[in-house]
Amino acid sequence: MMDILRNGLHALNDDTQRLTSESFHYQNSLQSFSEDIPKLKIAIEETHASIDAHITNQQLMEESLTSLQQHLDDQKNISNDGTLIWKITNVRQKIVDAECERQPSIYSPVFFSSPIGYKMRLLLYLTGDGNARRTHISVFFVLMRGEYDAILHFPFSFKVTFALLDQTSHQRHIMDSFLPDVKSSSFQRPRSDMNIASGIPKFVPLTIIQQDNNPYIVNDTMFIKVIIHFSDISKPLLSYTLNLNPGLPIEIQRESIKRELEKQKQENLLATRNASTSVKLEIRTNDFSSNDE
Repeated sequence: MMDILRNGLHALNDDTQRLTSESFHYQNSLQSFSEDIPKLKIAIEETHASIDAHITNQQLMEESLTSLQQHLDDQKNISNDGTLIWKITNVRQKIVDAECERQPSIYSPVFFSSPIGYKMRLLLYLTGDGNARRTHISVFFVLMRGEYDAILHFPFSFKVTFALLDQTSHQRHIMDSFLPDVKSSSFQRPRSDMNIASGIPKFVPLTIIQQDNNPYIVNDTMFIKVIIHFSDISKPLLSYTLNLNPGLPIEIQRESIKRELEKQKQENLLATRNASTSVKLEIRTNDFSSNDE
């Protein structure tokens, strides 16, 4: 019986020593873990900071690529005759971006009034701006700082016409024009890269381009043309100009416009003469009637 108790005591002592040893081991492990936790926190924070830095760098690179692409687009087919046909692709996605305000507006390529003339571009809100938000397309004219501004005349005072081009043979282009307010800072000599945009907030109702198979968005592409009026252009001549084949060389287009202008002048002159002749005949008829009485 005593032997059994002794053996039991020995076993208990052994278990106590083992448990004490294990407890000490666990305490050391916990202490080690406790010391490692701040280090792990620092490592995690450094990792997060590194990830944030990579994301920021990626965003900067994407912005740089976008800016570079914009610059390359601006350099392609630069217009220097005071007109621009702006091709806008991926219109549906751009409308979505504008609706959620991810990118509410887009800029056109730069164009010029002459090789050493005014530097300009357009600013487009596909879902409207200000009071026209979600009801109209808004389009604005932007006067930019140019290399030859010192010898140009300011304020800019020339009439500006915008046209959303009908891409079918019907050519029912949507046009609107405005005259610059010469007192506005938008049309003074630019002191920064771009003046404040000015133009037509309610250019085209959104209901028109939201229609299926509308003639203004074809293959997810639209075209907007701008014309700067450096001389008086009648409405019929403006319509003729918009309907000219843009694939023709500029000189041919100018010659066609010149011929059309002369034709319209002759037609107006003939109409005036005919009207004058009619008036004279009417007067003579009235005179005869008076004499007969």
